[in-house]
Amino acid sequence: MSNIIDHHNKLTLPGLFIERSEKTPERIAYRYFNPETKTWETSTWSEMSQEVARWQAALRKEHLHAGDKIAIMLPNSREWIMMEQAALGLGLVVVPLYPNDRADNVAYILQDAGVKLLIVEGQEHLQQLKTIHAQLDGLVRLLSLHPFDDSLSYSRLMSIQDWLPGQAVGLSNEVNDSRQLATIVYTSGTTGRPKGVMLSHKNILSNIYGAIDCVPIYEHDVFLSFLPLSHMFERSLGYYVPIITGATVAFARSVNQLADDMLTIQPTILISVPRIYERIHKKIRTQLEDKSTFANKLFNNMVESGWKHFEYRQKRLSWQSSFLYLPVLKRLVANKIIAKMGGRLRVAICGGAPLSQNIAKTFIGLGLNLIQGYGLTEFSPIISANREQNNIPASVGAPLKGIKTMLSTEGELLARGDSIMLGYWNHPDATKETIDKDGWLHTGDKARIDESNHIFITGRIKEIIVLSNGEKIPPADMETAITEDTLFDQALIIGEGKPFISAFVVLNPQHWQSLSKRLNLSDNDDDPLSDKTLKKLVLEKIKKQLCDFPGYAKIYKAAIFLQPWTIENELMTPTLKLKRERIIALHQDKIELLYKGH
Repeated sequence: MSNIIDHHNKLTLPGLFIERSEKTPERIAYRYFNPETKTWETSTWSEMSQEVARWQAALRKEHLHAGDKIAIMLPNSREWIMMEQAALGLGLVVVPLYPNDRADNVAYILQDAGVKLLIVEGQEHLQQLKTIHAQLDGLVRLLSLHPFDDSLSYSRLMSIQDWLPGQAVGLSNEVNDSRQLATIVYTSGTTGRPKGVMLSHKNILSNIYGAIDCVPIYEHDVFLSFLPLSHMFERSLGYYVPIITGATVAFARSVNQLADDMLTIQPTILISVPRIYERIHKKIRTQLEDKSTFANKLFNNMVESGWKHFEYRQKRLSWQSSFLYLPVLKRLVANKIIAKMGGRLRVAICGGAPLSQNIAKTFIGLGLNLIQGYGLTEFSPIISANREQNNIPASVGAPLKGIKTMLSTEGELLARGDSIMLGYWNHPDATKETIDKDGWLHTGDKARIDESNHIFITGRIKEIIVLSNGEKIPPADMETAITEDTLFDQALIIGEGKPFISAFVVLNPQHWQSLSKRLNLSDNDDDPLSDKTLKKLVLEKIKKQLCDFPGYAKIYKAAIFLQPWTIENELMTPTLKLKRERIIALHQDKIELLYKGH
């Protein structure tokens, strides 16, 4: 008998949790590391249900009303789940925050959403938020997961230990309509401030049921959760999907300890962004540099033969005699690498940003069942995904069940379905720009769709930079802000598919002359623009110009130019817009230097 919870019209997110707790009460729901005992411990669904009831009882005492907003600023943990499930069951709206977000960005979201209760991790977070002390005073309650210094003078601040009752009986689900607002997720838009994406219970449930129709998940599966739950990609696939299927979720200690946790937990399902695969790939290649020519040849043969066998299984290639050597190559090469990822991975799901085809081929060639998908927070968040038996790694797969896609006359990918957001919180005009009168959501991405309905992303309608961790960064406002400093005539933000953003800056000729004299630089030097003091000064000026931007706007490196980008050198349009792609293509050598070692 399957333990999957059926999708029905009255189902809501808290209703889903209650059904799971009743269906498999004694199965392990979560694994977590206890820093005090230095051991991995477990919680069953029944135990989680009892804990959520305590949190719900405490929330009731705050006299909040259905529709009120509560914000969660915690790392991935059982407590994240407890707070959200308790809040959702009372009809409250959850606003997730990144645990390491900047204080000013947190203040903006709290004010914009009208948040009444905020939970943070502990002393460090409370110290970081001191600069927005006044905004926190407006909360009905400020909670700290861990004990804190009594010298902190926040009003209405309590520790969870003091806030929670000793015990409580029974869980409530006061959400009667699945169309009710469940969460507001703030995501970077085309302006400096993030916009709140409003998602209903129905939006999210329709999406996650479509997801498990693509990739089967079973109750014996084990997820390793490390992407932030504040991101809908992890929240939907790594939190809600396991509730549907009854699978176990283990919370990784940190990204830095991910390799060790994979060996300990031995996950069967991994949800990740390209950056993780990039790191592993780089480590493999670095190790190969120190190995013999024979070892390198073995590795390359494994990848090539494994890739061809994948294409054969996908019915795109005929059988080849080289497949006979695959068992030996796997034993000598692939099994050792896969073992370092826990050795039990059944499915590796990748999304949030494009994955290099070379890296995808390497992992698939090594035998990893790598599935790529595509989506937006505005779509709850998955639009399309590859299937195991119909996997084209160069694509982002076909639409989920119940989702329709089409291309506009400009080649922009449009999507429609029950997962589409209710709109942007407090931004009706932005909502109209994103969802047209016929109900199509405009993704902002250029695409092509083949005869098998697979979607291939080919570019962006709007200039949005997507980092390898999935963070989406609108560069235009940042570039404008940088050039407000008189030292810079032009600026271009780069970082597509990279771990962080960098800047190309063109210096004003007059300012450069005076600056070079002050720094004792000479045009006769081999490369005066490589001077360390100059680079430090440039980065400090850029940082100052971007001080009012959200936390994503951090420039770590910059390439400095004296030659301007003009219409004459074909790096600017007649309407004085920079030709971004042409500039980037022209300076690939500088980009390689900026990201060398990353």
